[in-house]
Amino acid sequence: MTVTGEDLELIEEVKQRARRTWSAGDYDVVVDGIWEAGGEVTRLAGVGSGDEVLDVACGTGNASIQAAQAGGKVTGVDLTPELFVAGRRRAAEAGVEIDFIEGDAENLPFDDASFDVVLSTFGVMFAPRHSVAASELVRVLRPGGRIGLATWDPNGNVGELFRTMSGHLPPPPPVVESPLLWGDQSHVRELLGDAIDLELRPSLIQVQGTGEPNESIDLFIEVFPPLVTARALLEPEGKWAAAEADLRAALATMYDAPASYLLIGGSKRG
Repeated sequence: MTVTGEDLELIEEVKQRARRTWSAGDYDVVVDGIWEAGGEVTRLAGVGSGDEVLDVACGTGNASIQAAQAGGKVTGVDLTPELFVAGRRRAAEAGVEIDFIEGDAENLPFDDASFDVVLSTFGVMFAPRHSVAASELVRVLRPGGRIGLATWDPNGNVGELFRTMSGHLPPPPPVVESPLLWGDQSHVRELLGDAIDLELRPSLIQVQGTGEPNESIDLFIEVFPPLVTARALLEPEGKWAAAEADLRAALATMYDAPASYLLIGGSKRG
């Protein structure tokens, strides 16, 4: 696929919009609800003492902190450095050190073959161009190095939440691929199968709320960055009430039953 200068400008605009989105609200409030997944990717990748670890789209340190607790020397990179305030607080509370660096999953600021392990927990899936991001994951990984990724299942209840939200918003530009494709095994094999001996594990996680179901839903709508941004866009147009009703139904399902996601592991050939 040929990428024009106009496409590149559009992609950069999309990334800046993503940074504004994920710095809205308070993402760290909902991280505890999916903390278990960071431990799963850390274990899947076999992080151990002395491993040089990169957590891509690290957010507030879900996988980063657990990888450091397992003995890794961890760098967390994210397009949204505003999240690092909470990440550094969490790391200090956990008694570990993380080197948080601002950076783009599609253009990682590291040399080739810099890391023994590359992780991402519901993060790299949001990069707009999947093949570019996947190539970067492979590039910075040493031969024999391991990956551990968690991505939402497009057919699960969290996938339904994102589809519901998208259904009320303007469509993304054609250069942006749906993040939910990262939860499709055939798509992942196309992205990584030539370079990584893949291990794919369909998995479940019970997203943890903060109290009674209605309280959890209220708080999620109040703090989850994509919903905060969606509300700011839709409310002035008188479209938020309908969207909120649909989103509340999807959130009720998310808190009621385990969410399906894909664990992606494997080692780099070479």
